[in-house]
Amino acid sequence: MKNISLFTPKFRIEEVLAEIKICLEKGWTGLGFKTVEIEDRWKEYTGLKNAHFLNSATSGLHLAVKILKDVNKWSDGDEIITTPLTFVSTNHAILYEKMNPVFADVDEHLCLDPKDVEDKITKKTKAVLFVGMGGNTGKLNEIITLCEKHNLKLILDAAHMAGTLIKNNDGVVEHVGKRCDVTVFSFQAVKNLPTGDSGMICFKNYDYDLLCRKLSWLGIDKDTYQRTNDKGNYKWEYDLIDVGFKYHGNSIMASMALVGLKYLESDNSYRRKVCEKYEKELTKAGIQTVKTHPDCSVSSRHLFQIIVKERDRFMMLLNSKGIYPGVHYRDNTVYKVYKKDYGVCPNSLKLSEKLISLPLHLNLTDEDVDYVIKQVIIINNII
Repeated sequence: MKNISLFTPKFRIEEVLAEIKICLEKGWTGLGFKTVEIEDRWKEYTGLKNAHFLNSATSGLHLAVKILKDVNKWSDGDEIITTPLTFVSTNHAILYEKMNPVFADVDEHLCLDPKDVEDKITKKTKAVLFVGMGGNTGKLNEIITLCEKHNLKLILDAAHMAGTLIKNNDGVVEHVGKRCDVTVFSFQAVKNLPTGDSGMICFKNYDYDLLCRKLSWLGIDKDTYQRTNDKGNYKWEYDLIDVGFKYHGNSIMASMALVGLKYLESDNSYRRKVCEKYEKELTKAGIQTVKTHPDCSVSSRHLFQIIVKERDRFMMLLNSKGIYPGVHYRDNTVYKVYKKDYGVCPNSLKLSEKLISLPLHLNLTDEDVDYVIKQVIIINNII
């Protein structure tokens, strides 16, 4: 029987080991020369002005909320409009800082619906947290315009969006994040640019980036790499600016990311090829798929999602054929933590019970993709 999983990361093992070997020979595996290098390469690749390498995207989301809250003097209980259809770390970041998530509904692209976002804006609203589901930009351009109109900060959860390009309101194609106040990418093991676990936070504002670097290293004003490169007898001295966190990335993960970045474009191209085949054959068979928004010039295609009846039964039948898909995501309001009065979103709740993410990774063969398509069509006809 086939054994086709949702995600299987692909690592260029010999190249990764060669990068890591440099760290081991140098005797420097923590925050330092490789983390600096991946930050520089990421800025070159995306065109974003600032980039700071972290131990996870979750850490990045927390820092994004904290720094915007502290600098702009937001209060506990102030509101951030967000989506309930996301991994829980998105909305945990809001709760970490004692702010209130306000759920707005999603559209057909599974991203925030600008109309519902605007309906949810109150005097306490300080920001919008937008999630690019599966690499799709959705109506991000409209959200940017909305935030400018209401003087709201925009946080982009770009965990799925490494390599996603958007056509902006001026018709210019650019990497996502340029017009957001802060953008957070994930390089977790099953993402498009996989490491063990790490992420990148990209602030538009340079001063916020500097503050982020201090807060990600326990609030210390000068990291160990900077102090090691100092001359003189006082390199051990530093000051504390705040109670920070141990969120910085390390050179081992950065080494993996440096290799992954070399192949990101070709890897994403392969993912798009698989998705094009899924889209063509499944749409022809009358199966509803989640469409990419026209503004999304190039999607990273982290996910390919279909909408089905009797989702749980559908998945069990796929499992019986050796296909192991996933669900992205359960509507957060089903969890006890988010059952408070943060808002109910009917479309999100309905869709979250019908979504299936089909296998999508670089190890899929043409035969695997054909087999998945065939079984999905057969099962859909049965149900």
